[in-house]
Amino acid sequence: MGYQLVRHLARFLLTLFYRRVEVEGIAHIPDRGSVIVAANHHNSIVDAMLLMAMVPRQLITLANAPLFRHPFIGPFLRLIRAIPVHRRQEGGNDPARNEAMFEAVIQTLREGGAILVFPEGVTQPEPILMPLRTGTARMLLGAAAGGGAAVTLLPVGLLWHEPGAFRAGSALMVMGKPVPTEDCVALYSTDPIAAVRQLTDRLTEALRQEIVEADDRQTLGLVRVVETMWREERSESHPDKRERIAWMQQVMRAYRYLLRRQPELVAALRRRVGAYSRDLELAEVTDSQLSRSYPTGLVLRFALREGLSLLLGLPLAASGVAIHFVPYWLTGVVVRRLGRTAEEEATDKIAAGLVLYPLCWIVEGWTAFWLGGGWGLGIFVASLLPTGFFALAWRERLDRVRSESRAFFRFLVDRDLGRRLLTQRHALVAELTALAGLVPESVRLGQAKDESP
Repeated sequence: MGYQLVRHLARFLLTLFYRRVEVEGIAHIPDRGSVIVAANHHNSIVDAMLLMAMVPRQLITLANAPLFRHPFIGPFLRLIRAIPVHRRQEGGNDPARNEAMFEAVIQTLREGGAILVFPEGVTQPEPILMPLRTGTARMLLGAAAGGGAAVTLLPVGLLWHEPGAFRAGSALMVMGKPVPTEDCVALYSTDPIAAVRQLTDRLTEALRQEIVEADDRQTLGLVRVVETMWREERSESHPDKRERIAWMQQVMRAYRYLLRRQPELVAALRRRVGAYSRDLELAEVTDSQLSRSYPTGLVLRFALREGLSLLLGLPLAASGVAIHFVPYWLTGVVVRRLGRTAEEEATDKIAAGLVLYPLCWIVEGWTAFWLGGGWGLGIFVASLLPTGFFALAWRERLDRVRSESRAFFRFLVDRDLGRRLLTQRHALVAELTALAGLVPESVRLGQAKDESP
């Protein structure tokens, strides 16, 4: 019961916080039986929230021991029966302190349960997979030893775009095929060290297949720019999630290959792609808008339809903004004062909001009761959530109308703007095509082992 409450709360908060949350490959998780879900870790506690919200199985989560002492997070961890992990950097040098953790995990797996683990052991914001700890392999092999449980090992890639930005960020969870483990289980009885090492290496490779690794967030951002302009330039249909990930993985392999052999060319290309991205931002247009035409009749119909909808919805949206502005503003102030690392931004905003929004609503409800009695309080409570969601939808519609209108007027005032940007894009795609020809296909497809990150 406690787990389901936390799961539904996590799903609600993620849907509210992020513009888009997508899931791919969920069919790979078995309906029953022992399973370890192993994911990369870039967004602090929100990573676990995403997996709990989207995976249909109840997951027993491994969490850092200090979090259990946190006054806000600790009660939730105990409610979902999380298992504490004592890390070395937090005073967990004593092996005996983690013996209970391994025993609890192995017992859960042998009873057919599902474990959630982040095998990197740390969370960090850069889009790179850190070296995996051996604990995941030891848990699985320990549970399977001596004819124990047959444990499914599932790699999960978590890909975030602007993870700390309210209503601007997005999340993609990609669940890969189970990692083969039978030979490692057989080897464990005769050479446990080799079995653990082999399974850890195999899990590392499986996780890399589900994510897009880059040296830093700036490089990943440039890869996204390249991917978008390439699709628009070639008028390709929007690819599915796995195709898009595979395409960006090929770009990163080619990038690393060329960086070692043609560093000057790569540096120059980075500068030009960055300049093109900045030119789009300064012009306040997008790649997709460059590819569109703006006939006068279509623009007038769009403006009339959307403008009328915004005007009619303005009173209800204004009510939502008035009710929720103070907690929204206070949440921003508190998170800025905390000044913590990038991977903790979303966690801090969600945690602060969970406290500040109810407190502000209580004060506002008391004010409504003081001014209007029971009727005033009833109207306030009834309008609390509907007006908030309507205000969000209204604002997003306003942003979309503003973006399209801005692009139209930019192209109308500067009729040469679109041509200049398209010429810039044509040249970049031609340069990318030429550089791609310098990269062996085996490298782009990840078949050359010496080219792996």
